[in-house]
Amino acid sequence: MQGLNKKKLLFLCTGNSCRSQMAEGWAKNLLFDSVEAYSAGTNPKGMDPRAIKVMLEAGVDIAGQHSKHIDELGKIEFDLVLTLCGDANDNCPIFPGKAKVMHFGFEDPPRLAKGASSEEDALGYYRRVRDEIREFVTRLPEILKNI
Repeated sequence: MQGLNKKKLLFLCTGNSCRSQMAEGWAKNLLFDSVEAYSAGTNPKGMDPRAIKVMLEAGVDIAGQHSKHIDELGKIEFDLVLTLCGDANDNCPIFPGKAKVMHFGFEDPPRLAKGASSEEDALGYYRRVRDEIREFVTRLPEILKNI
């Protein structure tokens, strides 16, 4: 699939600082030929430096992405909106047109890392969630077949 045939995906979280940014990065890296990937938040907080670090370790540079509010995406007609945290799922706006909304929750690395005894331990939580999101993104083509 190329050009106009690409499915438009939105990864939505509350802060658009970590999980949704990772998902956007993975989708752009792994599914570049079949999707246009975006991410946004219901209450953006800025990019999480640890998320940038662990994604770069995996070979995906998300430093050029930025945290943004859902309203900044204007009138894009998404094919699929994926909420990645409970709050975003509970507060998901209504999307016009054909957008299908699905929820796939992932644990919040910043919240998990609060109890870490070292920076390396904190990064371990980010790496685990990063890898879980990567696995999820690799399954998206199957989900998109039904959209």
